[in-house]
Amino acid sequence: ISYVYVQNLIGLVQGWAAIIISGSVPWFTMMVVHKKLWLLHTHAVAGYLGGILTGIFAEPVLCSIFLPITNSRSSVYGGVQVFKQIMGGGFIIGWNVVVTSVICVLISFVVQLRMPEKELLIGDDAKYDSTKHGGMSDDMPPPPPQHRAPP
Repeated sequence: ISYVYVQNLIGLVQGWAAIIISGSVPWFTMMVVHKKLWLLHTHAVAGYLGGILTGIFAEPVLCSIFLPITNSRSSVYGGVQVFKQIMGGGFIIGWNVVVTSVICVLISFVVQLRMPEKELLIGDDAKYDSTKHGGMSDDMPPPPPQHRAPP
């Protein structure tokens, strides 16, 4: 998820909340959510949930000291910051989908975005040229052993 500074869409949390947001949420999304719903990318889910949790736990005093935002009150402190975070994250997700789609369409006018089906079935290793990369492929015999003359 892209990070964009938008008025009233950021906040600062206490240390205990930061541990929950930065430790538990990414672990949960990586170990539980991503394995059940493969479509949900771990970083996107963790970023979005982290933004929502920031809207829940943001400390108004910390926000007023360190950020140029006044009256930023999270849900724990009787505010509606969490709804702003949800809307802001939804906007960023929509923005990324639209911009990425436009970029892919523009690139597709220049080059193919997908390999032809025949090459996909063969795989990338079929195009591997060991003379250019200094390695060996499975269909090449090993090089002859090099014997060193005794000193």
